[in-house]
Amino acid sequence: MRNLLRFFVRFSSWILFLIYVVASCWLLFTKNPYQHHVYLTSAGTLGKAVYGAANTVTSYFYLREINEDLQLRNATLEVEILKLKDQIAQYKLQEYSDTMRIDTALSRYSFALAHVINNSINRPNNYITIDKGSLDGIEPEMGVVDQNGVVGIVNVVGSHSARIISLLNPYLRISCKIKGQDVVGSLVWDGKNPSEAVLEELPRHAEFNLGDTVITSGYSTVFPEGVPVGIVVEHIAEHEENFRTLRVRLNTDFSTLSTVRVVIDDMRKELETVEDDSKTTPKNNMPNQ
Repeated sequence: MRNLLRFFVRFSSWILFLIYVVASCWLLFTKNPYQHHVYLTSAGTLGKAVYGAANTVTSYFYLREINEDLQLRNATLEVEILKLKDQIAQYKLQEYSDTMRIDTALSRYSFALAHVINNSINRPNNYITIDKGSLDGIEPEMGVVDQNGVVGIVNVVGSHSARIISLLNPYLRISCKIKGQDVVGSLVWDGKNPSEAVLEELPRHAEFNLGDTVITSGYSTVFPEGVPVGIVVEHIAEHEENFRTLRVRLNTDFSTLSTVRVVIDDMRKELETVEDDSKTTPKNNMPNQ
């Protein structure tokens, strides 16, 4: 208490001065309209600055929470975008399937749609990889087509993918014929142009015209009869007199291949069983004709 009294006695003049200043300011700003207006304006500006600075400081401390919330929202939006892209892809695939031209002769066949994930056209032996495998019903020796024509034959099958021997592979030979005729030849790629192949072993008496359509013969369970392959563009001079060789411009553009159909023959197993039985049946057990 004594120290407090000493403090007031020692600084009494300054304390009295501060009291006079406060009293004078109060009288000045409350009794005079102009000074009162100036006071309110200045106080509002000062308060705004103080509140703005305080808000900036407090906002800084909330930046981490705000950033985490934004990251969570971005992750949610990315998931939604991926779902929408997947739905769009499914719709496109369904539209592609609905608009495919299905011939009435293909009633015993069904098709598995697949996307091409790897494709080569410039190598001596070309292959194609698709995103469907054994879990999707794909098996070796199934034919593959697109909306334009023949693509190739399934060669190796995994659980979720399969490799196709491309038509642009000289090891692949497909039984084909000219549309409207019954004579059959073998279509094979000669390794020259990825947009052309040659139809060999056609009988000499076979008639053709430039522009004729080449189709599959249907003499196997790989491709149904009548699948378009290409157009005759040239007659190649042969060394053998008994056969013709024609150059065919392929309908399928292998450089832009994206979606294909794997041909599933519903009668394949039955036909293979019948053919195997016929090969192993002894001649003496054949029924009388």
